[in-house]
Amino acid sequence: MSKEDIGITVSKEVDFSEWYTQVVLKAKLADYAPVKGLIVLRPDGYSIWESLRSTFDEKFSKNGIRNGFLPILIPESLLGKEKKHFAGFNPEVFWVTHSGENEVGDRLALRPTSETLAYTMYSKWIQSWRDLPLKINFWNTALRAEIKATKPFLRTSEFLWQEGHTVHAVQEEAEKEVMKILEIYKKTVEDELAIPVITGKKSEKEKFVGAVYTTTMESIMPDGKALQMGTSHFLGQNFSIPFEVKFADKDNVEQFAWQTSWGVSWRLIGAMIMVHGDDKGLVLPPKVAPIQVVIVPIYKSDDAKNIVFPKLNEIKEQLETTKIRVHVDDRNELTPGYKFNDWELKGVPLRIEIGPKDIEKQQIVLAKRYNREKINLGFNEIERIGMILEEIQKDMLKNAKAKAAENTIDIGDYSEFKSKIGKVDFLTHIGVEKLDVRKRSKKRQVQTFE
Repeated sequence: MSKEDIGITVSKEVDFSEWYTQVVLKAKLADYAPVKGLIVLRPDGYSIWESLRSTFDEKFSKNGIRNGFLPILIPESLLGKEKKHFAGFNPEVFWVTHSGENEVGDRLALRPTSETLAYTMYSKWIQSWRDLPLKINFWNTALRAEIKATKPFLRTSEFLWQEGHTVHAVQEEAEKEVMKILEIYKKTVEDELAIPVITGKKSEKEKFVGAVYTTTMESIMPDGKALQMGTSHFLGQNFSIPFEVKFADKDNVEQFAWQTSWGVSWRLIGAMIMVHGDDKGLVLPPKVAPIQVVIVPIYKSDDAKNIVFPKLNEIKEQLETTKIRVHVDDRNELTPGYKFNDWELKGVPLRIEIGPKDIEKQQIVLAKRYNREKINLGFNEIERIGMILEEIQKDMLKNAKAKAAENTIDIGDYSEFKSKIGKVDFLTHIGVEKLDVRKRSKKRQVQTFE
């Protein structure tokens, strides 16, 4: 194996883009597929997505939302029903024109988003006010032709996401739903991924095409750029009218329904990598880490190994009884030093080091990934590891909030905006567009709720 194959070879501060790509590939979260614009999600990457999905499902369920499934092919004739909406996606759409050697007739789009298909079905399912509210979430892939450089989790032609679509009898209820979902997104991202976010409303120019308005959740990345992390849209009756999503009210009068749509994608994983990673590689928040604790045995002989492993296995079993995800690195062909670097690259939150001398002292060595602090922990204190993982989760969010605050300027009007911009000493290096500018400004992209 060449030196270039081992570890991260570029600093996050020197070449952020290359650093990010190396972390994704070398931490084995994903890899590039043979087709341009597509990536393959590896088990650790998919495990993080499954963790997020599980959390979202639990919260959605408490809000009366159930999961469904939609096919990936959408007839062009359906897409034409809401031309303004579809026009925004048209340059990115993949089209299916043939089945074998035969033309399919009405061209089929590979789903860029599912509003048109979902609402065609909703118009069949909804008859009366008794059928409302209808709240369905779909865990799908979406496909949008990648016309710029592919960047795993951030810019790909196919991506994993969830898209929710709800239907309501009254406008007020629909608008409340928009905000409920936005709050679910915010709490999940901050609690699970330890990433602080700002919630707000998109400008008219940047709202979702077809929406009355778009609310958004965004975070500042270490390179100074804001990243859109998720959106929740109030669609009003902009889709219910062309797709005839209507119902008979309690007076048996036909009404058009009020709708919302909302979604997050695996872009959340990309944000997590950027916010927490360092020059050693990935740094995972404990709540989403596929492995929360890795145990590395240290021994130089079979006799030493026979001393270490019985205690090591005892500790592993003790941790597993408390639902901690733990792995023993028993690879004989590798040195402890290599293993330390390997698990740091993969971002495992806690490493346990244990050798014959540690057993003599009735202790283990704990190494925290996020700040590389090492502490000694007695055998009688093993139950503290769960609390330590919780502390790491909280500290990672606290640290991320502090870093975000360094790149955030609060302003009140356009004059103040110009004044603040002029005083930013790194402006000539990063560019105005990289600033996270809050509150009121003629240049704002997001009007925040905070």
